[in-house]
Amino acid sequence: MTPATALTAVGGFIAMSLDALRAIFRRPFQTREFLEQTVFLARVTILPCIFLAVPFLGVTIFFVNQLLIQIGAIDLSGAGTALAVIREIGSMASVLVLAGAGSTAICADLAARTIREEIDAMEVLGVDPVHRLVVPRVLATTLVAVGLNAVVCVAGISTGYVFSVLVQGASAGQFVANLTLLVGLSDVLVGIVKVIVFGLAAGLVGCYRGLTVGPGAKGVGEAVNETVVLVVVILFVVNTIITLIYMQFGSQ
Repeated sequence: MTPATALTAVGGFIAMSLDALRAIFRRPFQTREFLEQTVFLARVTILPCIFLAVPFLGVTIFFVNQLLIQIGAIDLSGAGTALAVIREIGSMASVLVLAGAGSTAICADLAARTIREEIDAMEVLGVDPVHRLVVPRVLATTLVAVGLNAVVCVAGISTGYVFSVLVQGASAGQFVANLTLLVGLSDVLVGIVKVIVFGLAAGLVGCYRGLTVGPGAKGVGEAVNETVVLVVVILFVVNTIITLIYMQFGSQ
């Protein structure tokens, strides 16, 4: 991809994002499409999200607890578990699954419509594809991202409890009591802000690549692959920026 092509793609993505932002407040709202996409995304992401989160969090918590055992502080495992899950791992795990399963499905759906010239037909009939197709999918992706984050947080803390209390000998009462030792309301809000931004980005990238797909089945495959890569890159970049801003603000 040449620099000119990359700049054109970035400009097109920004333009579509601004169009989607304006179209959110346009009536009528596509309620049925929004609900269908929300149910579909939840169905294809919730189990993979749990299957990813439980072993990943379990291994992480286990090794952190091994360090706490060495210094005689295993009862602080609840504080470490809550900090890791709520501030970082919950949001990242949920959106990684959303990128791999949800955003790619959105891209494939819109790409198939594009190569069949359904999008062109909608424009000829005076129907705005951004208002009709993009807005419901972006909002559904955002809502599902928030829900997946809650699921991952519950699964992560439950996994931490099992490993810490039942496997590594921590006190159940101390584990629960220390959950809020290092984590407060601000951390929860920052986690929610992260998944909202991640969900918006995942939905917008999937829709943009679906609407700008190349010709033929090869173009659809390339668009789906690029969607995963772009969403993951955006995830880590945005996560780093938000975390740095929060840490800087919190240190004031």
